[in-house]
Amino acid sequence: MPRLPSQWCLRLLGGVIVSAILGFLLLPALVVTLAAFNSRAILSFPPESWSWRWFVKAIAYEDFQAGFRNGLIVTGWASTIALVVGAAFALALERYEFRFKRALETVLLSPLVVPHFTVGLGFLILAAQLGMARGYAVIVACHVVLVLPFVLRSVYISLRNLDPRLELAAASLGAPPHRVLTTVTLPLLLPGLLGGWLFAAILSFNEFTASLFVTVQRTQTLPVALYNYVREYADPSMAAISVMYIVVTATLLTLANVFLGLAKVLNVEHPR
Repeated sequence: MPRLPSQWCLRLLGGVIVSAILGFLLLPALVVTLAAFNSRAILSFPPESWSWRWFVKAIAYEDFQAGFRNGLIVTGWASTIALVVGAAFALALERYEFRFKRALETVLLSPLVVPHFTVGLGFLILAAQLGMARGYAVIVACHVVLVLPFVLRSVYISLRNLDPRLELAAASLGAPPHRVLTTVTLPLLLPGLLGGWLFAAILSFNEFTASLFVTVQRTQTLPVALYNYVREYADPSMAAISVMYIVVTATLLTLANVFLGLAKVLNVEHPR
């Protein structure tokens, strides 16, 4: 059936609006990328000459190196713990009925709406009350709370898309529950598990607001190190770090989409 002129105009208008929004969102990244290659020691746009010097300086700066190492430690522990805890909660919420189920789900998803500085301040007060130093344990616990909703959603959606007949078939053939879980359920949930871990890792590594409250000089992550740097210097090293952030994050998400199918994991596939 041919489309009416009004439908064609609405479709064209929708495409223009979406393109304008995407352009508006990507414009700051484009400006930062061009500014990172500026050879001058002062941020300026457009650059008068081009250089890689700020990328070299950013990689060689000791505070950034220490922040990167600390970030990897925190991210590795936080995303892995969040994956285990989030997968367990997702299984419980999907498969079982119990009292206060909705209340538990609301609590687990509350970091999506609670400001991160509130979470960070809360962990700072809690650590002070318990007499704990602001070490890795406090930072990891704080990050686990912040990234847990993303793991929970990813695994929960994978569970909803799982065909229960496969588990029933395994059980009917005599497989005990733990064997069904390890040989059928978890392998089928692997894309959701890996996708949830990846989102948790990216968010944890980039977390700044809460980390500012629970880190010290020895344990500061890279975003906190960048904040301390920008308070004293205004050269394009910050822009260079931002470009590297953008490239690495975009690459990881692209690879995840190719091999895991993020549209299916996140339940955003368009109906055919």
